Amino acid sequence: MAIIRFNRPDKLNALTLAMYDELAAAFAEVRDDAAIAAAVLTGSGDRAFCVGADLTESIPALAEGRFDISHWDGAHQKHTDLFKPVIGAVNGLCLGGGFEILLSTDLRIASEQAEFQFPEPGVGVVPAGGTLVRLTRQIPYAWAMQLLLLADRITAQEALRYGLLNAVVPAEEVLPTAMEWAERLTRLSGTAIATIKEAVLRLSNLPPEEAFHSEAMYGQRAFGSADAHEGIAAFSQRREPNFPSRSPATNNKNPKP
Repeated sequence: MAIIRFNRPDKLNALTLAMYDELAAAFAEVRDDAAIAAAVLTGSGDRAFCVGADLTESIPALAEGRFDISHWDGAHQKHTDLFKPVIGAVNGLCLGGGFEILLSTDLRIASEQAEFQFPEPGVGVVPAGGTLVRLTRQIPYAWAMQLLLLADRITAQEALRYGLLNAVVPAEEVLPTAMEWAERLTRLSGTAIATIKEAVLRLSNLPPEEAFHSEAMYGQRAFGSADAHEGIAAFSQRREPNFPSRSPATNNKNPKP
């Protein structure tokens, strides 16, 4: 597994333009490294996960046309082909672009002190790092629009109630819990995990009949895989499976049969 860490704690892990590039590169490394089964994304220090872009640098660059926001697509995991799980471990403030990046993760754990907000309307901009697409697909419309239009700041418990988080734990347990979840993922079929994530991302916007047809194709791909053969054999023999997708010698960037 890998840990990706926002490392600018003195600035609440606000992202410079260079840090966006580094985050995109880190996600690409997770995708391509056969030894990495899952990644944990967190922030340095105990004050913030990430408060988004450093506005003193990014807003002038965007406003003056010196920079295209689509350049951040890799960091925001738009158009992604990373089908390994990413776990968000939120250890403090999760605001703006940091919140947007969290929405691109698959599993999310936050400290009891964590807070979440899209403050963009207060400075005349919008959360266009995937949020205008993702948020209403992840939580109920009314709650999503309250966050987007009123720029409400919510607690970790409210975020859990909204469905934005999987768990809220004491601050000292955030990273250990995320690491334990990541370790659990390494014991499961890499082929199955990658197929599940790819299918969920690819099928979510298709009409039902087309989606069901594609789902069956994903399912058939998994059922015919080496991992499935090993998993079924292990089940019948009452032993732990040794999935081929977890062997570095046979793995690739995103396990497929």
